[in-house]
Amino acid sequence: MTLNRRNILKAGAAAPLGGLPWRSAKAQAANTIKLGVPVDMSGMYRDVTGSTSIAAARQAVQDFGQRGFNVEIVFADHQNRPDVGVNIARQWFDRDGVDALVDVATSSVALAANDICREKNKVHINSSAATSDLTGARCSPNMVHWTYDTWMLANSVGGATVRAGGNAWFFITADYAFGHALERDTAGFVRAAGGRVLGNVRTPFPGTSDFSSFLVQAQASRANVIGLANAGTDTINCVKQAAEFGLNRRGVRLASLLLFITEVHSLSLNTAQGLIVTESFYWDLNDRTRALTQRIRPQIGNAGFASTHAGTYAGALHYLKAVADMGVAAAKADGAAAVARMKAIPTDDDAFGKGSIRADGRKIHPSFLFEVKKPEESRGPWDYYKLLQTTEADKAFRPLAEGGCNLIRS
Repeated sequence: MTLNRRNILKAGAAAPLGGLPWRSAKAQAANTIKLGVPVDMSGMYRDVTGSTSIAAARQAVQDFGQRGFNVEIVFADHQNRPDVGVNIARQWFDRDGVDALVDVATSSVALAANDICREKNKVHINSSAATSDLTGARCSPNMVHWTYDTWMLANSVGGATVRAGGNAWFFITADYAFGHALERDTAGFVRAAGGRVLGNVRTPFPGTSDFSSFLVQAQASRANVIGLANAGTDTINCVKQAAEFGLNRRGVRLASLLLFITEVHSLSLNTAQGLIVTESFYWDLNDRTRALTQRIRPQIGNAGFASTHAGTYAGALHYLKAVADMGVAAAKADGAAAVARMKAIPTDDDAFGKGSIRADGRKIHPSFLFEVKKPEESRGPWDYYKLLQTTEADKAFRPLAEGGCNLIRS
């Protein structure tokens, strides 16, 4: 069965994978690991999380294989609301026996879920939330932050843009935890590289679709770079409306601080060509990424396979390896111990290759600076990026000592 949004809902929220012969319900539950995937199924982040993240978690279970225990997946739409996300997590932990949260889209939801996982001693493997506070002031022994974060994005895009002449910035920022963190981190790199921040404007989140007045404010500041500290449909709408205003023809550069391949697809190469993008995964990067994408393609149809989905896959797979290493009973009993075992085992998967997890929960791997291709450069569907430069793993993320994580001993 093709795993699209409609069929997921028809199939039900919980489906066992890697099953064992029948036994009593109690014994079966004791030998079952439950993964909860709280995502945006209907809002602005549905394409970078949503049904494809659920498919990615399922692919991880399939690739993990049968190792003597069952794995079940449940999922829910948290609507990008922290209160909804917290209620889902509490119900899953208190009533449904969920052992780990995977993906957890949207920074505000992720920060709230992080507190619940620590309180309940469950596992939080985050792929989609961007805030670097998850491994900084809000770090937790129960959390691994996998794919990317605002520091990584700011490090790659902010400094590079200033060095290329974009030295006067104005930020259009989504007014919640992710946007604030991305603006803060990028502004720091802009100033460190010798640039100036001329101003900013906060846009209501969610629900903003008309960015014309914000773009007018940005233009009036005389900045030569407009930093888009937003994501999803907010970024898409900003880029489209900036093109309609002809800002690029007036010498104003758009710096999209977080742009996924699914959003490039929505914009089309005609509109997105030339944009600079930082990613930690691209489906066509190497033989392993292509093989993974080929395996999951029957489940997701023509949908995009973004870095966030790859992080869900890799994080779930590594967690299951840790469970196999320490035993189901021990993993279910102590989420912090399961995360500690994840940190102790080197990571290796088809999405990110070999890597490691630091003491603050930060998953370490390279980041890549891409340029979006011109239409005539693309060889076919989803062939959108050309690699400009690689930041090696030990330089891609914030230094361990600078994050303020209380798990780090000086």
